[in-house]
Amino acid sequence: MATLPTKPCITCGRAITWRKKWERSWDQVKYCSDACRRNKPSDLDEALELAILTLLKSRVAHSGRATTICPSEAARAVSPDNWNPLMDRTRNAARRLVAKGLVEIAQGGRAVEPSRAKGPIRIKLA
Repeated sequence: MATLPTKPCITCGRAITWRKKWERSWDQVKYCSDACRRNKPSDLDEALELAILTLLKSRVAHSGRATTICPSEAARAVSPDNWNPLMDRTRNAARRLVAKGLVEIAQGGRAVEPSRAKGPIRIKLA
């Protein structure tokens, strides 16, 4: 059985799997859903990506070894007083960074497929 091609959604970072109806337009498919199409990444999403990378790199600089962060740390860095509503966007930012090859998402100390991660996650440099 052949595996179907996939690519990440540019909003949430989840994997989009090729479908027959997209045969002629696969190169133009960018979003996994109408909700993602309506909520394209904004400056806030870029700030969350930058916060994740900055936190991870500063931890490496201080400890000399790769460590992990919780997504809530990046959300708190961007909006200290109102970070909880940013949690879904922060997880999306982490998935987009995985798609770029910059970070990994881990659960139980092991890297996991970002589209399938349920529950608490940790983020580490790739």
